[in-house]
Amino acid sequence: MVISTAGLMGLGLIGGFATWAWGGWLRLRAREIEQHGGYSGVSDLPAIGQRIDLADLKERIRKLEAIASGVDF
Repeated sequence: MVISTAGLMGLGLIGGFATWAWGGWLRLRAREIEQHGGYSGVSDLPAIGQRIDLADLKERIRKLEAIASGVDF
């Protein structure tokens, strides 16, 4: 009875610590995002770069669709 109670308390302590650490990590990431002004993804690229990336993605999708339908390249 004592061992199972101690084990349960240990699991609760570890779970509480993990929850506290996760919340701290989320607060840290939110602060980093606020400092950088939001998500810095494709919108930072010039218009030409965006078109090239879009064309590359379309080509990859076309190849994946061909593979899914059984066509060999």
